[in-house]
Amino acid sequence: MEISAEPIRVQSLAQAGLNQVPPQYIQPPQHRPNRPSSSTNIPLINLFGLDPTRRDSVRASIGQACRDWGAFHVTNHGIPDSIVDAIKRAGLTFFNDSSVEDKLKYACDPSSSASEGYGSRMLEKDDTVLDWRDYFDHHTLPLRRRNPTRWPHFPADYRQVVSEYSDRIASLARELLGLASESLGLETRRLEEAVGEFWQNITISYYPPCPQPELTLGLQAHSDFGAITLLVQDEVGGLEVLKDGEWVPVKPLGGDAIVVLLADQTEIMTNGKYKSAQHRALTNSNQARLSVATFHDPAKTVKASPASELTSASTPPLYREVVYGDYVSSWYTKGPEGKRNIDALLLEP
Repeated sequence: MEISAEPIRVQSLAQAGLNQVPPQYIQPPQHRPNRPSSSTNIPLINLFGLDPTRRDSVRASIGQACRDWGAFHVTNHGIPDSIVDAIKRAGLTFFNDSSVEDKLKYACDPSSSASEGYGSRMLEKDDTVLDWRDYFDHHTLPLRRRNPTRWPHFPADYRQVVSEYSDRIASLARELLGLASESLGLETRRLEEAVGEFWQNITISYYPPCPQPELTLGLQAHSDFGAITLLVQDEVGGLEVLKDGEWVPVKPLGGDAIVVLLADQTEIMTNGKYKSAQHRALTNSNQARLSVATFHDPAKTVKASPASELTSASTPPLYREVVYGDYVSSWYTKGPEGKRNIDALLLEP
């Protein structure tokens, strides 16, 4: 959601040559990235082109990563490098080679939460600390939501690139949910059917250089509220995942590597067997960073609850049922602050 009537873009602040960040971007001390980060990395899983003869081992690896991390890299997933490179290149061209005036032609609707377009601020709280990033959010699925005329027309193939990437990444998300389902002993399409028709958004985030990265965050700590997020990042790095109380850098691997982040509805559906990944993005003072996150969510009317196959008298449901639209509204109104929104759904033992 874009709040200000006179939009302030972080890229414009960075280009103004500030020596200090404005106070609204300064994180409270307990949230600043001033703690040493772990030297490990999230799991890397080779999907072997989704070869059926490798499915058992891939399924086991995904189950382990979902239990232990809620985040992992996948490679050899079937999406050509050229398509991944193309969407990163399109995003960089929009942010680096377009004038502010041209960008503002695609500005988010200031009166609507999570509206499509170019913006810098999503949360509705007036007192929230702002993230050091700009973004462009695309509504891509279902197809009835997809209106490429709302997307940039530069570079010339921008709209075609986003549309093709949307279709390819949605297919991969379905495959991954299928493998996650099987790893729990469920039918292949069980989680996908619980989610229902994918509501997919593609958010290209641009993190300009920051004069005081030790005081800011590109994106505050949170878990995503949908089902599954697939993310590609450039070579700069800055994404971190929380594991056992430590922030673990998600090191860029290049090539066709895609980061998979389980989101809150999957944690609910799996009755906590698989955890959504709490993550954040750091800034740096030297160079801009770009990432492309693709969110796969239920429709707002879907009711999420633990799968009946994963509950019993001895393993009762951990979460109460929630209407997804209500969950999203709470997230935008209250702010994420880690995983407090899903924690609010926990049932008393």
